[in-house]
Amino acid sequence: MGKAQDSLWRGFSPRLIAILRGIRPEETTGIVSVLVEAGFRAIEIPLNSPDPFDSVQIACQVAREATDEPCLVGAGTVLEVEEVDQVCAAGGNLIVSPNKNANVIRRALEHGALSLPGVFTPTECFEALDVGATALKIFPASLIGAAGISALRAVLPKDTSLCAVGGIAPKDFSSYLDAGVDSFALGGSLYRPGDAPRTVRERASDAVKYLK
Repeated sequence: MGKAQDSLWRGFSPRLIAILRGIRPEETTGIVSVLVEAGFRAIEIPLNSPDPFDSVQIACQVAREATDEPCLVGAGTVLEVEEVDQVCAAGGNLIVSPNKNANVIRRALEHGALSLPGVFTPTECFEALDVGATALKIFPASLIGAAGISALRAVLPKDTSLCAVGGIAPKDFSSYLDAGVDSFALGGSLYRPGDAPRTVRERASDAVKYLK
């Protein structure tokens, strides 16, 4: 990972990623605005959402206009190299996948974007790190649990960043932080398609409090 990528990843705070699965472009401005207002600095729009590249472009613009702080904006469920190109062409700098695809990781890094591949086993973790993953997305985190992540942390390089994703609610943060996780991605507990911005703002504000 390059120095600029490392600085961007380790510099954003609070270490929360909003997963906006199912969001439509016409909803993106309102939802991203309240998330940034609540303190979120990382937005992920899964590619199985309607018109996701349009939403990524809108989200990038909203984040730039809403805060002077660095923000991570990009896509999730990125499975193909061509999708990395499209996300980055839309202005995204964050590539999140449910799996470990070496070509996707490498292409993200070529674009200067951050790569968070989904991993679950020690073998997948080390393979992802070997090709330059920015951080490891432990997925689904609720299945391996805090104890399992603690065991992974014991064998991984000390500077490895772990992001817990899948079945984690803010009330769970404490045990996972103790296990060595340093960031979290929230999906359905934060946003569901059709949710009003007011509702998302309340959930986001509550989540941020758990990391303070």
